Amino acid sequence: MAKATASYTDDEFVAAIRRGDDRALAQLYRLHLPMVSHYVLQNSGTEDEAKDVYQEGIMVFYEKVRDGSLELSCQIKTYLYAVCRRLWLKRLTEKTRFGGRLDDHEPYLETGAEADLLEAEERDRRFATMGEALERLGEPCRSLLEGFYLLDKSMQQLTADFGYTNADNAKNQKYKCLVRLKKLFFTHYKEEESF
Repeated sequence: MAKATASYTDDEFVAAIRRGDDRALAQLYRLHLPMVSHYVLQNSGTEDEAKDVYQEGIMVFYEKVRDGSLELSCQIKTYLYAVCRRLWLKRLTEKTRFGGRLDDHEPYLETGAEADLLEAEERDRRFATMGEALERLGEPCRSLLEGFYLLDKSMQQLTADFGYTNADNAKNQKYKCLVRLKKLFFTHYKEEESF
């Protein structure tokens, strides 16, 4: 029963909600309500409107977790913020039909959390593209680059590992592999951007 008061990680929240653990859902609800309340209050809303929007955002998250359609590429906090922000802006737009102007809220449209979400999604996309480019690069280039950049092997170690005659040859091969990897990455990355 220690988990009732302990904090969950994002993965634990998702797993617990999938299992139907209401305590995890209640804790998640309490955890990020202040953030959304602050946003709504700063953007012409009331405490009650903030709670309504947050509850709606939590329900969107809950339903996507339960039906397995959620592919989380950022923190739950960032996801909830983005969903609630969209819901609140939609409500603001509806309010403007009755005499207000959305322009009054323009300074609040770009916020740190929204930028974090976009940045996280872009970073994940780049990592995935780089992983695919590494896969397509083939051997020995992939192992050579992984050895140097990920495993911190020296040029002397790589010379021995790959049977090059000297460290300069290994360095030249690494450079050629890097050029090929960049070409694969940017070609694939540009293809993705055009979709």
